[in-house]
Amino acid sequence: MNRTLLALALSISALTTGTATHAASPFTLEGKSWKSQQAFVESGARCATRQVDEYERAVINRKLEHFLARQGNAGGKPGGGGGGTPSTSPVTIPVYVHVIHNGTTGNVSDGVINAQMDVLNDSFAGQTAGATTRFSFVLAGVTRTVNASWFAMSPGSTAEQQAKAALRQGGAGALNIYTANPSGGLLGWSTFPWSYTADPDDDGVVVLYSSLPGGSAVPYDEGDTATHEVGHWLGLYHTFQGGCSKSNDLVSDTPAERSPAYGCPIGRNTCTSTGLDPIRNFMDYSDDFCMYQFTGVQASRMSGLFDQYRQ
Repeated sequence: MNRTLLALALSISALTTGTATHAASPFTLEGKSWKSQQAFVESGARCATRQVDEYERAVINRKLEHFLARQGNAGGKPGGGGGGTPSTSPVTIPVYVHVIHNGTTGNVSDGVINAQMDVLNDSFAGQTAGATTRFSFVLAGVTRTVNASWFAMSPGSTAEQQAKAALRQGGAGALNIYTANPSGGLLGWSTFPWSYTADPDDDGVVVLYSSLPGGSAVPYDEGDTATHEVGHWLGLYHTFQGGCSKSNDLVSDTPAERSPAYGCPIGRNTCTSTGLDPIRNFMDYSDDFCMYQFTGVQASRMSGLFDQYRQ
């Protein structure tokens, strides 16, 4: 059964069981427990990518519009409101995967890394029923490091800084993915493209090693944590950014939602004036089986931001 059909089948089940089951049952991930999956999501462990406030979002968006205008896309609105569009020429992104483990746990195999590369390429090529982006990914190298402290890194920690300073490869357009077992039960986090110039060593994506395809981080075990974080690395916000505000995630074809989704809550509608919540979108917090798409405007926004900050 392909991924989209599986999502449909499980969605039918979700209609029957609802999200109350998720909310009421204890949730455990890599030995850490929360009273429910809702509590896990609300704790911030689903994604530790920093929140960008409304002022910074406005500044970044304005800079992007000016950049597109200078590039000959006058009138182009990266959120889908104008007549111009960013470049659509294909981009192949070199990927360096840094496997950090403690000597006993976390040394993911080459086969799992290749499976994760397939997930990224399928997701960004629209092969999972989403929009086609201009990005493809090629594995440029794998490093393996035994370091228990780095394995348990957290965002902004000395361990993270040391690991990235020692391992990161390539320039602004190279994607560095670090697999680890972050403290606090975190699934992952990423930097944004406009942060590269100020701190190039920090650039990249960190993911829980068991969130790679076939891992034990059920229901986040199909590789979509990496897809989600790479979306941030290319400049996307969460679909629930800003809640039901007019600007929300600055993407015109993702309906606003008041809060992150979890499980696969078919028919969820938390901002009633904009349409059903985009629970299928890679930039929400739905379970891996439930999410399978970027939108056309998300693809356009990633394209413009890549050209602005990562070329």
